[in-house]
Amino acid sequence: MSRICQITGKKVITGNNVSHSHIKTKRKFHPNLQTKRFYVPETDKWVTLMVSAAGIRTINKKGIFNALKEAEEKGFYKA
Repeated sequence: MSRICQITGKKVITGNNVSHSHIKTKRKFHPNLQTKRFYVPETDKWVTLMVSAAGIRTINKKGIFNALKEAEEKGFYKA
């Protein structure tokens, strides 16, 4: 499975390692992804998601049902 948050859409980005002598080499910044199960009371089902820490905070703020609905509209999650 790819390293993309299913709620926020965060994914791997690239940048540089910069040494003391300012030599730059390419590196990757990975999002803080967790595999987590959520219970959706509206549908009476459990959903397993790969979510970032920010995605978990979004779910806590908006609720799992609304967060999934918005993620589906944006194309980050497919039901």
